[in-house]
Order: sequence, then structure tokens, then C-alpha cells
Amino acid sequence: MTENDTKALVPKGKQEVVSKAEQTKDGLVFTPDVDILESDREITLLADMPGVQSQDLKVDLCNGVLTLAGDVAPWEGPDEKDILIEYEVGRFYRQFSISETIDQDRIDAQLSDGVLRLTLPKVESAIPRKIPVAAG
Repeated sequence: MTENDTKALVPKGKQEVVSKAEQTKDGLVFTPDVDILESDREITLLADMPGVQSQDLKVDLCNGVLTLAGDVAPWEGPDEKDILIEYEVGRFYRQFSISETIDQDRIDAQLSDGVLRLTLPKVESAIPRKIPVAAG
């Protein structure tokens, strides 16, 4: 297997922001930590996004780029005032390039206990298959 075959999912490198117009919200932007696991049939991406609710999470796939974005809202209620705040609110944001070995129509996303689990199934042609060898 070549390096390209095993690297079907590659983190997108840092890009310089050309203008301030790209950031549409004030506040902090966090990069979620991820684990990427691979089996013969799929790639699994686990992204740590504590404090993000499913309604505040966007998973987008456009032109081979998978984008994860989620907002972390403040915890305090309307009648509460801050005494000590160590849990920062802001936005999680991360992008990945998806190769042709991923079946982009079958990507599945689930959020549970602050962890986003993306299942990226491989196309049939990318799944290794055993070829029987007949005795001669």
C-alpha cells in the first residue's frame, strides 16, 4: 500500500486570513482535537467538541473539503452572574481534505457526550479483498 492509500484523510494546513471579512463572529476560535482511525472498510474521525449541542454543530462537505464548525454557548442562565469563568466560550473549527477513496454520499455524523463521530466509508474499489489462490 502506498502512502497516498493510507492517508485518505489529511488535515488541511494553516492558511493566512487575507481580510477580516472572513471572520463573521467575534470571539475565540478553537481547533478541536481529533483521533483518526482506519479499518479496511472505513475511516473514523473522532472530534472533541465539549459544550457543543447538535443544533449548534455544522458538518459540511464541499469540493472535497470536510468542515467541522460548532459554537459553544455560555453556561450561565439569565438570572446568574459570573463569579469565576474558566470554561471559555467560542467556536470550534477544523477542515480536512477528503480523497476519492471515501464514499462521500455515505458519510455519517453523530454527536454524543461532546464527541463528534464521523464515519467515512471507503468506496468499494478502495476496500482490500482477498484473492483465493488455487493449487496448481
